[in-house]
Amino acid sequence: MRKAILCLACALFAVPAFAQQYITRSARVHFFSETPFENIEATNNEAAAVLDLASGLFQVIVPIKSFQFEKALMQRHFNENYLESDRYPNADFKGTIENIKSINFRKDGRYPVVARGKLSIHGVSRDVRAPGILIVKSGAPTAEASFMVRCADYQVKIPSVVSQKIAEVIKVSLSAPMSPR
Repeated sequence: MRKAILCLACALFAVPAFAQQYITRSARVHFFSETPFENIEATNNEAAAVLDLASGLFQVIVPIKSFQFEKALMQRHFNENYLESDRYPNADFKGTIENIKSINFRKDGRYPVVARGKLSIHGVSRDVRAPGILIVKSGAPTAEASFMVRCADYQVKIPSVVSQKIAEVIKVSLSAPMSPR
């Protein structure tokens, strides 16, 4: 009887230790706009992300005003004219890692994943599906992804005066090293 209680206690404590959530408040989001006239890029190191290993739920919240540009004027135009960050302070992704069950979080490695969910930017939400990688090191995941975002899909208007300097499709990259919650 004593052995059975000890085994049950071990099982109860082992499951919650492994089935947990991982979080970061310093995920890196980078975007790059390439045109023949000018390249524009910005980085944000203040995005928050959470991943639930049991369900595959994955969420990222990106404060728009935290993007840093090389030129202050670009940053001002980005916040005031294009993303309207006072009105729409965050972009976010809410979805799931479709193949979360195929990842062995007890074994270091690079695991290809697919995230499916809703990406919300500038007050517009759209269904997205994006490939990525979960890098597991010492049991902790880092989510990495790179995908394209079409400005028109999120009602980000680019005036014709600068249309040759801003790409219609922007490359967005995410790197989110996470720790247990």
